[in-house]
Amino acid sequence: MPDKVVIIGAGPVGSLAALYAAQRGHNVEVYELRPGKSPFPELSLLETSKTVNSSMNMQLRQALQTTPKFAPNAEDELDLRDPSTTPLNFTKSINLALSERGINSLRQTGIPEIVDAVLAETFPMVGRMIHVRKQGKYVQEPQLYDARGKSLLAMDRTVLNKTLLDHLEATRNVKLFFNHKLTGVDFKKKLAWIEKHTPDDSPRGSEIEVEFDFMIGADGAHSAVRYHLMKYVPMAYQQEYIDKLWCQFHIPASSTGDFRLPPNYLHIWPQGDAMFIALPNLDHTFTATLFLPRSTFATLSSSPSAITSFFTTTFPDVLPHLLTPSTLTTQFSTNPHLPLLTLKCSPHTFSASGVLLGDAAHAMVPFYGQGMNAGLEDVRVLFEFLDAYPDRGAALEAYSEQRVPDAHAINDLALRNYREMSEDVRKPMYLLRKKVEEVLDVWVPWVGWKTQYSRVTFGNMRYSEVVGRSRGQARVLNGIVGALVLGIVGVGVMKGGLMVERVRRGFLKGVCWVARGLHWVVYGG
Repeated sequence: MPDKVVIIGAGPVGSLAALYAAQRGHNVEVYELRPGKSPFPELSLLETSKTVNSSMNMQLRQALQTTPKFAPNAEDELDLRDPSTTPLNFTKSINLALSERGINSLRQTGIPEIVDAVLAETFPMVGRMIHVRKQGKYVQEPQLYDARGKSLLAMDRTVLNKTLLDHLEATRNVKLFFNHKLTGVDFKKKLAWIEKHTPDDSPRGSEIEVEFDFMIGADGAHSAVRYHLMKYVPMAYQQEYIDKLWCQFHIPASSTGDFRLPPNYLHIWPQGDAMFIALPNLDHTFTATLFLPRSTFATLSSSPSAITSFFTTTFPDVLPHLLTPSTLTTQFSTNPHLPLLTLKCSPHTFSASGVLLGDAAHAMVPFYGQGMNAGLEDVRVLFEFLDAYPDRGAALEAYSEQRVPDAHAINDLALRNYREMSEDVRKPMYLLRKKVEEVLDVWVPWVGWKTQYSRVTFGNMRYSEVVGRSRGQARVLNGIVGALVLGIVGVGVMKGGLMVERVRRGFLKGVCWVARGLHWVVYGG
């Protein structure tokens, strides 16, 4: 018998979860706080509410039989699929970088037109373009993401969300409810209380009671589902706002309608505590983001004219090639300066009745481009467990045991990757290590050697396993470097006739580290 699955949150993660559940024959209801257009909104509310008697329900059904698919009213003036509609954290969203994990999760819906529609709206990025000054000259240095030429895909979050929601609207066993706010959940009795809001409502709105068999919380970093789930499970919870704010900028196309920068790259101006990035759009514009410490934002905000001199000094060629000074100042002053949050919790589930997905379970900083990809992957992994276990409670427990360490791993990687993007990409040792790893990947593929970035971005290996493999490879590289250094020192010392035995033992020790590391890479331990 089909279950009733209630999903809180109609962003990309919640929408994908609704598709997965609907394809398995469940009756799905999606509730979203933000505005949107609900098919037969009044009828849907009556079917869900337990506060309307059956005779009135029947009368209104008859009255609504001639209602068009979208009933026009004040609340439909805005739509979640409109780029101007704010996401769950009530701020604008940094552009998405869609990678294999996200694409594979879309692919596993078994609906090829969804994948085709999404990919048609993406722009490939083959690598990073690093903008730096060297010996007083401004240079652009490309760094490919992958030795085999794989690309990361830039796209607008709204396009992904619209594609999924449009498909959900055409799915018979899915109902969408916008302007609905979750106010309470009893995960033992499987009851939820939800307020329906309209522009004319009182601040509290009208409340309905909703029964469910299974609730999925995909309602973002400030999740109401997580808040109520904590009352039923002893949840470990950790939240941190890092000492960085971000501000978004729009870089227009050139006067001839072309890109102002080489288009197939994620452009980075790395300056340690300060970083400016730009992602290409299909309309030949770029969406750029400035990352700075809070104190620097405060200083620049107190003297808006200082922003132009700051950019001239810190980020070469942004002014006036990409933005005019007046445009830069206006956008810096007008666009919000927003915080960056990292969040971990454990477990992600309770009994057989509730689960957290996406940012509700593991909000992360954007520096690895994996936030949305990890959320979409949550959906795929969750339903693989639900398909494999006859008992949903056992499936959720197993899912949480596997997914929590993976979520923690990518959260940590995302935090550390700020240093790679803002500092390491300029350092010779980072570039040498990257080159060595890429050469090993291409020329000795049987060893199974890949960069950490390639494993995260272009594969589906568990995040926690990626971390383990990368640590093993680091031991190997350290061993190689140690062996080379000891060998070189040993030659010099032996020429002088001193400490021959100590150098010999050191050299052999380095060789042993190399052998042990290669064994770990090939055999996993």
